[in-house]
Amino acid sequence: MYRLLLLIFLSTSCAWAQSVTSTLRGQITDAESHQPLTNATILLRPSGTGTTSNPQGQFRFDNLAVGRYSIQVSYLGYQTLTISEILVESGKEQVLEIELSPSSTQLQEATVRTTRPVAVNSIQPITMEQTLRYAATYLDPARVTTSFPGVAVSNDQANGLVVRGNSPNGMQWRLEGVEIVNPNHLTNAGTFSDRPTQTAGGVNILSTQLLGTSYFLSGAFPAEYGNALSGVLDMKLRNGNNEKKEFTAQAGLIGFDLAAEGPFSKKSKASYLANYRYSFTGLLGAMGVDFGGEDIRYQDLSFNITLPTRKTGEFTIFGIGGISSNTFKSQPDTALWVVQKDGFDIDYTNKMGALGMTHTLSLGPRTGLRTVAVTSALSSRREGYVHSITNPADRFLVERDRIDKTRLSFSTALSHRLNERNLVKSGLFLTYQDDALLSAGRVLAEGQLQGLIVQPYLSWRWNLTPNLTSDLGLHYLNYTYNQTQSLEPRASLQWQASPRQVFSLSYGLHSQLQQPQVYLAIKNSNTQRYERPNRFLELTKAHHLVAGYQYNFSQNSNLKIEAYWQELYDVPVVTLSPAVSFRVLPSFSTLNLIETYVDQELKNAGTGRNVGLEVSYQKFLNEAWYLQVSGSLYNATYVGGDGIRRNTRFNGNHTFSFTGGREFKTNGNGLWGINTRILWYGGFRDTPINLESSRGERTTVYEVNNAFTVKLKDYFRPDLRIYWKKNKEKYSRTLALDIQNASNTQNEGFRYYDIWQQQVVQQYQLGLIPVLSYRWEF
Repeated sequence: MYRLLLLIFLSTSCAWAQSVTSTLRGQITDAESHQPLTNATILLRPSGTGTTSNPQGQFRFDNLAVGRYSIQVSYLGYQTLTISEILVESGKEQVLEIELSPSSTQLQEATVRTTRPVAVNSIQPITMEQTLRYAATYLDPARVTTSFPGVAVSNDQANGLVVRGNSPNGMQWRLEGVEIVNPNHLTNAGTFSDRPTQTAGGVNILSTQLLGTSYFLSGAFPAEYGNALSGVLDMKLRNGNNEKKEFTAQAGLIGFDLAAEGPFSKKSKASYLANYRYSFTGLLGAMGVDFGGEDIRYQDLSFNITLPTRKTGEFTIFGIGGISSNTFKSQPDTALWVVQKDGFDIDYTNKMGALGMTHTLSLGPRTGLRTVAVTSALSSRREGYVHSITNPADRFLVERDRIDKTRLSFSTALSHRLNERNLVKSGLFLTYQDDALLSAGRVLAEGQLQGLIVQPYLSWRWNLTPNLTSDLGLHYLNYTYNQTQSLEPRASLQWQASPRQVFSLSYGLHSQLQQPQVYLAIKNSNTQRYERPNRFLELTKAHHLVAGYQYNFSQNSNLKIEAYWQELYDVPVVTLSPAVSFRVLPSFSTLNLIETYVDQELKNAGTGRNVGLEVSYQKFLNEAWYLQVSGSLYNATYVGGDGIRRNTRFNGNHTFSFTGGREFKTNGNGLWGINTRILWYGGFRDTPINLESSRGERTTVYEVNNAFTVKLKDYFRPDLRIYWKKNKEKYSRTLALDIQNASNTQNEGFRYYDIWQQQVVQQYQLGLIPVLSYRWEF
């Protein structure tokens, strides 16, 4: 018996000691012509082994021990890239798509390239691995951006981003390089009025399982970007594994995910990748469990099909779709009513979908063509009912919101390298835009917008000297609905002062359409006639200037400093006198809008100014630890129709983010990791509430002449993630605990007049939220 137990123990120990391995492979192509690069050198660290790419640009490292790696990719006449933070796990091959550009002064980020925008300032890559490793991201790339300088969330219930003091409405969402409708569940999450927003939501519909390296731009955009003033989140999809079938199952508070990928056949390189997710809260809701009277549900499906051909390039077909709902039921016993919302029923639903295709074609060693076509649509419904105090069973419809959006988008881009020093890129964006809107309540907007957004662009990159590179561009935007247009020059200059130091300067004139609720706002004049005076508003425009400095301490760490100046003009404001309108908002500006409405005639007579300094230090995951520290000092002001310069709603004056972590290897192919993220923002601004007037009108009445003179307390939120990874021969698993707001800090959100309490009530953001998840890859 003792011998048998000893034999079992020894065999088990040997099994634990066996090294679990996996595969790292990929393809290297020219960033512009999309042609494969043969005989590129790939050096693997820390092992020091190397290989070269074959005639198809492919390389592979088989039988690698699971763990963290970095690779260095070099090719004669091209930039040398160091790619860090590569995680090799059992049960899933690590497949990289790498694009190289000819040698120039541009120091690219140390990460994988996927059609990287030509930008020298204010650009950050976002990887799938970051969304899985950083604390409290909810697997959402937008929430990763809060680790970047100058970025804050408008409310931590949602992913609305305040970039360099701008409203979240200045953001643009792109999928595979083209603009789409709001790709988020629960678009009314975290808003002042509980109405849906145009650019944010509680959870991103696109599963992180499908994400490739995406890009976040925060200013002075290159010529290929238009119709945005603050930031662009350009989400890219990764290809499915084209050699073997793989699966991922995940369960947690965010939801239950099931992903599958693999080749369609052994004879073809065509592949598929798909993910379905159903919310955990939705499952509990189906079982009769609610959260303080709320029933929150969502589900989504995403897929990407890759179809390479021998002569006609590569095609992909992709799609995302999601349904979400939030139902709030009032307390049937009026004695339990504490705030006015307790007497309301609120029914909210949101449906979103997108279907598209890309085509990438090499037209020779110097020329490449990429075409994208996407159709996306969104439909949101919200109804608010108030219950009778004397007979709570009776309810009355008091608020009704309906948003229907459709985008038919087409994009084509031609890149041609004239010689080693000159690259020309031209392209065209065509977007048919259909917006239908209804908002019934105290303020009302109603109508439909149908028009074509035409955006051609041209850019020219010129390497003036081996150390000096310029990029000149021109972008044009025309909106056929009201024939507004803008011609926008773009320019950048980059000087490599030394192998480690780079100075850069970027300028761009940018413009953006007004929000649908602005165009379709109904003016309530003293004649009581319904008018829509804002249909022909001009585009809001902005000059954006960015100066940058970057110092690379090593291949794994760098310091960046950027100073920016953004001057906005043609901003819609109220200019009417009391003799013309029964209600005047002299301090109103669309720069402060999120989801709310305005019932006034507006003119493009306002301005805005955002000035700031940003500093960030990043050390990629190397030697088992990583660090990203960023901060900014900024000032965001605006001038309304009364000519007075005021703070904007989002002028917090500073942001700070600390993101860092360490991993610890254990015996038996195990790994423990800890990640901490600390967010500290200056408090946003609010407008004083006139209590007596609010009581008289039974709604919140602001002192508009003192707009945004109240500064909220600073926002402070520490997040924590602890995870354990275990690799077996044919699968790996991850158990993780995320804690958002580990200190349970009460961060102020906004204030309003509560008709039930008959006083001003402070609304707070989310407290401590633990999220336990389990992930299995096989």
